[in-house]
Amino acid sequence: MSSFIINGGRKLHGEIVPQGAKNEALQILCAVLLTPEPVTIHNIPDIRDVNKLIELLGDMGVEATPSGKGSYIFKAKNIDLDYLKTKEFRKKGAGLRGSVMILGPLLARFGKGYIPHPGGDKIGRRRLDTHFIGLQKLGARFESEGLNTFYSIDATELKGCYMLLDEASVTGTANVVMAAVMAKGTTTIFNAACEPYLVQLCRMLNRMGAKITGVGSNLLTIQGVEYLAGTSHTMLPDMIEIGSFIGLAAMTGSEITIKNVQYQELGIIPEVFRKLGIKLELRGDDIHVPAQETYEVETFMDGSIMTISDAPWPGFTPDLISIALVVATQAKGSVLIHQKMFESRLFFVDKLIDMGAQIILCDPHRATVIGLNHQVPLRGITMSSPDIRAGVALLIAALSAKGKSQIDNIEQIDRGYQDIDGRLRSLGADIERIDG
Repeated sequence: MSSFIINGGRKLHGEIVPQGAKNEALQILCAVLLTPEPVTIHNIPDIRDVNKLIELLGDMGVEATPSGKGSYIFKAKNIDLDYLKTKEFRKKGAGLRGSVMILGPLLARFGKGYIPHPGGDKIGRRRLDTHFIGLQKLGARFESEGLNTFYSIDATELKGCYMLLDEASVTGTANVVMAAVMAKGTTTIFNAACEPYLVQLCRMLNRMGAKITGVGSNLLTIQGVEYLAGTSHTMLPDMIEIGSFIGLAAMTGSEITIKNVQYQELGIIPEVFRKLGIKLELRGDDIHVPAQETYEVETFMDGSIMTISDAPWPGFTPDLISIALVVATQAKGSVLIHQKMFESRLFFVDKLIDMGAQIILCDPHRATVIGLNHQVPLRGITMSSPDIRAGVALLIAALSAKGKSQIDNIEQIDRGYQDIDGRLRSLGADIERIDG
């Protein structure tokens, strides 16, 4: 098990470029299964979860040819469906939550598929019902074995239909869309997710020959086609990294410029950090965060305490709730953090409390943070990363803390952040990776 050793309390300075979007990559990569023709994808993040998915696609028979930094040419001409019945596939698929999104493309193109129950972060229940129910409405038939740990799916004749999704799941919507683009007839999906990642997927599919309208809204209409062609696609910069770097600058009192952010795709994210008192300057397509000795939390118009909560897009993404929480620990003022979508994502606050933060964990979904206003720095401790986003929140806390911190289980951070220690060192951070 590898660890980070951080000597905190240093001011950082410089420019940093966000990686390609992890959450977009996991569905875009699965979409290459929809065509036998070459698909070129640019700005692919070099992170553990994405690399594992590329490896899994390769095991299935997808040719993946590097074509420059962050770019691959994929060709899914010769897919070995028998591989999906092997113990090796069961093991690899179960270790990667993104593997569930191979289902839609497999059913659309081949009429059958197999999938183990996928893994992922331990952040509470993450149901697959939206995926399965949506595919069933298109005509897929599921059979399970071993306490629902492995599924065989028959979809010899997918037919378009109307469906109202039970939740606006990004991956669930993506899976159903990828199945529906080659189903017979018209599919209408209401309560569809409309995150930028899903918009990117739909735009890519339309370039391949799909007929999807309503892109960017929660009502998608899909006219099925018989064949999809190859295309090229460039991924968005990762909005979660961008939010993380904004939080890092504020916590460490640093001046940082985040390059090439595609600001129009960030939605409400910049405004939420402004509510925490963080100054942001848009320079072209870069976000400049000036050094601030203090940042003061806004209050509501009636004077009540500021509440920051997550919601499906265009609400505030749940992946940045942990970053907002850690930033609030050094703000001037108090904040109620309300994590509505996952019930275990706030449990990392005990480590922040050990570092000296003033936080009251009200219940699994809510925490009240009383800001220290940089008057009392956090102190370095030894801790472990519980999941990707909490791990980076703890890393930001350690970089702002007085003294030395050690973060174990950083494989969780590596799942979502590309060369994070190297990029932080380029800003002046004192961080060292210790391989276990």
